[in-house]
Amino acid sequence: MVFVTGATGILGRVIVLDLLKKGKNVRASKRPGSNLNDVKHSYGFYTENPEELFNKIEWVDVDFDDLNSLQNALKGVDEVYHCAAKVSFHPHDAKEMYHTNVKGTENLLFACEGSEVKKFLHVSSIAVLDIFNEKGELDETSEFNPKEEHSAYAVSKHLAEMEVWRASAEGLNTIIINPGMIIGSGNWGQSSGDIFPTFEKNGFTFSGGTSYIDVRDAAQISIELMEKNAFGERFILISENKRYAELGKQIRSQLGLKEAKILTKSQLSLGRFANILFGWLIPKLRIITKSNIESISSLNIISNQKIKEKIDYQFVSVKESIDFHLKNYINDKKLNS
Repeated sequence: MVFVTGATGILGRVIVLDLLKKGKNVRASKRPGSNLNDVKHSYGFYTENPEELFNKIEWVDVDFDDLNSLQNALKGVDEVYHCAAKVSFHPHDAKEMYHTNVKGTENLLFACEGSEVKKFLHVSSIAVLDIFNEKGELDETSEFNPKEEHSAYAVSKHLAEMEVWRASAEGLNTIIINPGMIIGSGNWGQSSGDIFPTFEKNGFTFSGGTSYIDVRDAAQISIELMEKNAFGERFILISENKRYAELGKQIRSQLGLKEAKILTKSQLSLGRFANILFGWLIPKLRIITKSNIESISSLNIISNQKIKEKIDYQFVSVKESIDFHLKNYINDKKLNS
């Protein structure tokens, strides 16, 4: 039995689907208010028999603060894919992110002790990578630098990784993956499912960029790494490094919208002063922090060399990924209009 946490999220749901296609028995965690219809609907984008596969999932509501709840969820489980996380760049969510991403991971790993779990894959993020290599790129050796200013999200993912490395040192077979921004279908408007609605609603973008990966690649590689027993290692999962403006242009042109205006770093810095003065008054401004401005105004080059060498993987290009998932987004909008 395989246990997948965060199974209604953009990546968790596809890992579940791919495991089911391989004939695995899957137990999947959800919240009491999770939208399972959205998960089932999105399976139609990835397979010809969505209902049949969806009906094989054993769904469980798990309380990550309750050790008994976690131990019950792990009964008969020998592999865990830990995808559950809170993603936000709003300072207001810092406490909840720490609780979900750090304490939740710590409690789950504690519950694995004395269980039948043999393998544990943890989904982290490229947000934890700091120190550049000699080529001026970020790679798997790019350690988190606590002296730099980080978003609360990056800090929470780093601390969660520390819990996984501790469990690894104590004998659990662990793998950490650090995906870039995941492009996928469903979960529109939440976490990385927010890419298309964001570019649709906003007539502006930023001068920087980030690294992206198609959800199908991230799921497939995760499973392959577990099958290869690539324990005690981390792997960056990205297809390409792209500027937001390039992505925005592709998305907005297909939605029949004019090209987004690029906000410069200095314009955003003015917003930061507005944040200091009026942030208490206008909550939306509170997201304009120094670390957030830095991240959206720069484009760090991140290397995917290690994973390519490990499993000789051919990634879906970002352009192809956007085309596929944007078509699903447009079709879903028509369905719901």
